[in-house]
Amino acid sequence: MTAPVHYAFALSGPLRCQPLQGQAISDTLRDQTLAWAHLDAAHAGTRDWVSERLSYLDTTVVEALTQPETRPRATPVGDGLLLNFRAMNLNPDCDREDMIGVRIWADSQRIITLSRQRVSVLDEIAREIEQGGGPETAGGFIALLADRLTEQLEPFVTELDGEVDALEPQVIQNRDPGLRRRIVSLRLSVVELRRHLPPQREAMTRLARLEHPLLEPRDLREVQEASEGLFRMAENVDELRDNLGVLRDELTGAVSERLTRHMYALSVLSAVFLPLTFFTGLFGINVGGIPGAHGPNAFWIFSGVMALIFLAQGWLLRRLHWL
Repeated sequence: MTAPVHYAFALSGPLRCQPLQGQAISDTLRDQTLAWAHLDAAHAGTRDWVSERLSYLDTTVVEALTQPETRPRATPVGDGLLLNFRAMNLNPDCDREDMIGVRIWADSQRIITLSRQRVSVLDEIAREIEQGGGPETAGGFIALLADRLTEQLEPFVTELDGEVDALEPQVIQNRDPGLRRRIVSLRLSVVELRRHLPPQREAMTRLARLEHPLLEPRDLREVQEASEGLFRMAENVDELRDNLGVLRDELTGAVSERLTRHMYALSVLSAVFLPLTFFTGLFGINVGGIPGAHGPNAFWIFSGVMALIFLAQGWLLRRLHWL
């Protein structure tokens, strides 16, 4: 079975920015050199790898890192931090708003991250480290990750905002029922975002307020900025949800109004032709004694009477303001 480690790097010491393989990962994570390892949480061997090679960690930390479901959190445990964040899903054939959980354990010697799918932000940080850059402390790593996760969300929320703004004149002017599908699709995206953003904002706000030795003042400022960004986006998403609700109601009202107008027209036509149908049915019965049955001008007289009845009905409907 292949190892569950996607990649691992030394972040300090003589091996800084060097990728780690095999037993070197466990050794570097255990010694005084700060190292980062990112694991595949969906891998069948991840739980055993964490339990065996990170057995010196608190059991609650090991359990939190390997549990199947996560929720954004920021919890100090001893001299380390247990964090859960959400990242945009930029994997092929995936919805961006179907966000990926990122579990993090960080202390002064090691950083362990796990995710069930690839996380583009973590891949970017790994590339920067390979090129000789990236964070040098655990607090710097956490602050960078918080900043990048928030930064990645902002264009998506802005894009949704622009799409909703573009829908408003279409709904008002065209009232195309086909717009309903687009509104439903946008509402689903907004609802999914709204499910993740507030908990993430709370977790980052809690992290920014922690007086933890891992986080230097500069790190705390970056996390606070990320928290403020999430707060603005959460407000924007709430506003988008309300706007989409108004657009949906407007479109539904327009469709109902159109249907009512058509039904009204059909009702008026039915009312007009009901007496005419009665007379044509009455005079069309095939029995003896029908007036004018043998008269040469009976058809034209009957047609004239029908026309007069039609005109009288039209006049009456106008007087009653039904037309």
